[in-house]
Amino acid sequence: MQIPRYYFADDYADLYDYFLSQPHKERSFRKDEYLWKPGECIERVYYIKSGISQTLVEHEEGYRKILFFHSKGTVFPGCQETQFKIERSIVTKALSDMETLEFSRKDFYRMFQENKQLNAIAFETYAMYINLLLYEAAHQEYNHSFVKLCNLLYLFSQNSLGEKTIRVDLSQENIADILTINRVNAAKSLARLRDEGIIVSHRKWTEIIDLTALEAYCSMETRLP
Repeated sequence: MQIPRYYFADDYADLYDYFLSQPHKERSFRKDEYLWKPGECIERVYYIKSGISQTLVEHEEGYRKILFFHSKGTVFPGCQETQFKIERSIVTKALSDMETLEFSRKDFYRMFQENKQLNAIAFETYAMYINLLLYEAAHQEYNHSFVKLCNLLYLFSQNSLGEKTIRVDLSQENIADILTINRVNAAKSLARLRDEGIIVSHRKWTEIIDLTALEAYCSMETRLP
């Protein structure tokens, strides 16, 4: 059974040659550049060849919540025929330099209808988004901020299992914006994990030293079966 994902990579990698065969533009983004202007409705769809994007929702009063991250081999923002008002509040920017294939929303919707493999992968990806949103609505809302942080670090740790260093490439600010907690609470929870020898903090990333101890602090719906 799959656990929630905040970080998406390689879901569409098998369709790269197909994407190249369809009408598109090669598009580069520099670090911190927006993929579309804040306040715009979404009119373009991107296949990410390299780099990482961050997507967040901005409230009119200045609050923001990071939703997820997309890396190589993924498509964002997906495609449906209906436009939703919330699109104007969704902001996606490059966390690093990015190389992409850019499609018009109209062309990608046609591809979605014509290609069964694309249709199936998109369906599963949307299910992952829904799973993440349900996970946050049903569980994260009621957990203490310390448990929320442990859940987040554990989920991100799954991206680097098998590597020499288990690292989570999130800053303290990122963590607060994903969990919608203030930075003081985030700092206190990280300090507790440091004091217990579970993590080591680095500038803008965290190294997990004792994954078993971290998992023990996580809520049940977060852990692998």
